[in-house]
Amino acid sequence: MDKWGRNIFEYPQPTFQKLMKEQCMEPFFVFQVFCVGLWCLDEYWYYSLFTLFMLFLFESTMAKNRLKTLTELRRVKVDNQIVLTYRCGKWVKISGTELLPGDIVSIGRSPSGEDRSVPADMLLLAGSAIVNEAILTGESTPQWKVSVAGRGPDEMLSIKRDKNHILFGGTKILQHTPDKSVNLRAPDGGCLAFVLRTGFETSQGKLMRTILFSTERVTANSKESGLFILFLLFFAIIASGYVLMKGLEDPTRSRYKLFLSCSLILTSVIPPELPMELSIAVNTSLIALVRRGIFCTEPFRIPFAGKVDICCFDKTGTLTSDDMEFQGVVTLESDAELISDANKLPLRIQEVLSSCHALVFVDNKLVGDPLEKAAIKGIDWIYTSDEKAMSRSLRCRPGGQPVQIVHRYHFASHLKRMSVIVRIQEKFYAFIKGAPETIQERLVDLPAAYVETYKKYTRQGSRVLSLAYKLLPEMPVSEARSLERDQVESDLIFAGFAVFNCPIRSDSAAVLLELEQSSHDLVMITGDQALTACHVASQVNICSKPVLILTRMKTSGFEWVSPDETDRVPYRAEEVKELSESHDLCISGDCFEMLQRTDAVVQVIPHVKVFARVAPEQKELVLTTFKTVGRMTLMCGDGTNDVGALKQAHVGIALLNAEPVQKAGSKSQSSKLESKSGKLKKPKPANESSSQLVPPASSSAKAPSSRPLTAAEKQREKLQKMLDEMNDESDGRSAPIVKLGDASMASPFTAKHASVAPTLDIIRQGRSTLVTTLQMFKILGLNCLATAYVLSVMYLDGVKLGDVQATISGVFTAAFFLFISHARPLQALSAERPHPNIFCAYVFLSILGQFAMHLFFLMSAVNLASKYMPEECIEPDSEFHPNLVNTVSYMVNMMIQVATFAVNYMGHPFNQSISENKPFKYALYSAVVFFTVITSDMFRDLNDYMKLEPLPEGMRGKLLLWAMLMFCGCYGWERFLRWTFPGKMPAWEKRQKQAVANLDKKQA
Repeated sequence: MDKWGRNIFEYPQPTFQKLMKEQCMEPFFVFQVFCVGLWCLDEYWYYSLFTLFMLFLFESTMAKNRLKTLTELRRVKVDNQIVLTYRCGKWVKISGTELLPGDIVSIGRSPSGEDRSVPADMLLLAGSAIVNEAILTGESTPQWKVSVAGRGPDEMLSIKRDKNHILFGGTKILQHTPDKSVNLRAPDGGCLAFVLRTGFETSQGKLMRTILFSTERVTANSKESGLFILFLLFFAIIASGYVLMKGLEDPTRSRYKLFLSCSLILTSVIPPELPMELSIAVNTSLIALVRRGIFCTEPFRIPFAGKVDICCFDKTGTLTSDDMEFQGVVTLESDAELISDANKLPLRIQEVLSSCHALVFVDNKLVGDPLEKAAIKGIDWIYTSDEKAMSRSLRCRPGGQPVQIVHRYHFASHLKRMSVIVRIQEKFYAFIKGAPETIQERLVDLPAAYVETYKKYTRQGSRVLSLAYKLLPEMPVSEARSLERDQVESDLIFAGFAVFNCPIRSDSAAVLLELEQSSHDLVMITGDQALTACHVASQVNICSKPVLILTRMKTSGFEWVSPDETDRVPYRAEEVKELSESHDLCISGDCFEMLQRTDAVVQVIPHVKVFARVAPEQKELVLTTFKTVGRMTLMCGDGTNDVGALKQAHVGIALLNAEPVQKAGSKSQSSKLESKSGKLKKPKPANESSSQLVPPASSSAKAPSSRPLTAAEKQREKLQKMLDEMNDESDGRSAPIVKLGDASMASPFTAKHASVAPTLDIIRQGRSTLVTTLQMFKILGLNCLATAYVLSVMYLDGVKLGDVQATISGVFTAAFFLFISHARPLQALSAERPHPNIFCAYVFLSILGQFAMHLFFLMSAVNLASKYMPEECIEPDSEFHPNLVNTVSYMVNMMIQVATFAVNYMGHPFNQSISENKPFKYALYSAVVFFTVITSDMFRDLNDYMKLEPLPEGMRGKLLLWAMLMFCGCYGWERFLRWTFPGKMPAWEKRQKQAVANLDKKQA
């Protein structure tokens, strides 16, 4: 117990105060408060209080959301059930929380018939069980777990490959069947299991930890943020050094004020709202995805979706429907024609199809693989809960002798087959079905038309299974159940081919066409036969050129062969790139295995369009290879067979056909948001919002004696009301809490859709987040550079901004940032790609060009104002006194801020344009009207309140004209750069060459 700990999900329940303290101890928050302190020392009281209030509001909202998530997750506990455990040579009853790795336990459904949850991850030693794994994978289809006893003693256990032998913690046991032939039997009639992992080391515990960590502060890219701040800090150091040098030359300057100004210049380029803005960008996408039934446990991957350049798809159940259609059987007895009439099928084939499956009854309902259910329905047989199959037709067998299943050897992806031992009229038979190329190697006599026949139907896109059987010698039932699998599945007699049609989902072709047209490469990775995969790939726009399949030659080596085998091209790894320009390439699992043993894997894999007959482990290796050559990958598949590939991809999407798991008395997060989505369009009453946002102490600020604070408070209340609506969970604007059952342990994204359409939603939101983040960095950078200039050069001239001026400026800036984060992505994906990172020529030149225009405008306006200033010298370290230079610099600085937001807002082709983003449009209009009013001096009382001096005749018109020219210049420069440096597909070929060179070095 000291080594492993108790089998519980235990973590302390923190209080709001403790979480708030943790939030406030974050380095960036401490720095933000330090900046506020510097502003206070420079006597910017209103502005400092406003900024401090904003910081604490945001951090308290984060703490509140984390507290909700922790409270929700603490409700998930290991059931305090009594478990029968074999310890010290006897069975003892212990609590499920006391289980340790290595314990042998009895596990099964409760005697009262209620579903019982598995308390830990366990290896099934004896017996079988039907479990519901929806709590972990989201899939509602029950899974059949079987004993590991049939495995060879020398075989290594693999959690990924042998998951059909493992009961995962948290899953529900729907029914169980004990093995009565084992020596060690449980007194309660349960199955024997070996405890593998407990507590947070279980699959459920790991998923809970992932969900728990997803509630931490999420941003787009912390590394890029740091480097960008260092870039801005370079300019701040230059400006601060200039101020320090000039200030030290003047003996009348206060050294205290000088060092304070230098500190303010250095800190001004580190925007205190940066973490808040980046969090808003990611949270907005999270909320939009949840409303579409898409749940994310790793929010940091959302920006990755905007960078994806290659999309990989599974075929069965992803691009194609789960509803299989049984077309018929081909026997090869006389010809290769398809027999669709069930009454004309040979009896042996009907017996194989009706019994060689893994279907099971749960609550009197037959559940399992849709293909196997379609087969039984197609031959018009019935399957009963006591594992017997019988024909409905009286013609099949006089007396209707049933087929009794004695033992199953379940399907294994690496074997590509399954088999059963059955008893018919006291005779034992082995029935086998599997991939035609796998069964081919185990037949006693291979029909002449065997290969050509199955290829004929796979070329048409059909799913073909080879059926075989053999008569077993007489033996007791116990001996039949103990036969080795290889012994059962050898020396087979061919029975026929079962042909199934797997309809393509109605929207698959349209979705993949949109992905292709939006600059994404498409790839199919499937376990199906190569010819079937290529046929489907051509129908869903993955393949558009002639297809070549890498095939093993009869003598030695490999060659590229067309599906109809009319074209053959010798295989050379160095020619694959050139070949891929004129053909779509396909390779199978055995060829992929060959490539893995050579350095050609990195040369060939990136140019392949279809991967067929690949095992789950190989799917994962395909994604790893794509990542090695520098590609941003997306993998879309189901949450059971594609786990490795989904986790390996930058963006893994598990498609589930199940409804979200809901606990009694509670709605799922998605239903909550759906039911409340209408509320977002109805703003709260002002009095309701104010009562939540304004602290009690603020009531005194509304007294007439505090007139300057009243206006600031009104502006602040409006902004806080909008922030509260965004972060208040009741309005659906906070980061959603992902619950167990909504998320899959298979991938970071889980979509409750029977369609590949969620890939578009995720890429759409990823691009939107990427673009929003990029424009935020540009705007913050330009604002910070302008502020650094104002604080440096203006300080040397003894000019500074007023407290009310700084506060109003801060309110407008925060409102603009809030509203640009509300931009929704456009429905159609553009062929143009967003820039993947901040450090590129476009961003660098855009910031420098615009800043040069801002600086020229600011310097020209200040020089113009200086001509009208009286000759008396301004005391450099005196208190704020309004003057013409201050007035002009403030007006120009605010014009620059408005122009910065308007010019750098990235609308089409990714997000809504300014005219479509109405909150942002109205905010811009309001700012333009407001600054036009104060510039024109229409309301003298307002200007007096803001401590703005009247402008001389002629200056007003010049400032407005210069502002228009500055805006047009920045707008034209920005548009020119967007046209000159568009987002492009990543140049991954260079990375590929480097990877090939690295492999060569390793082999050398």
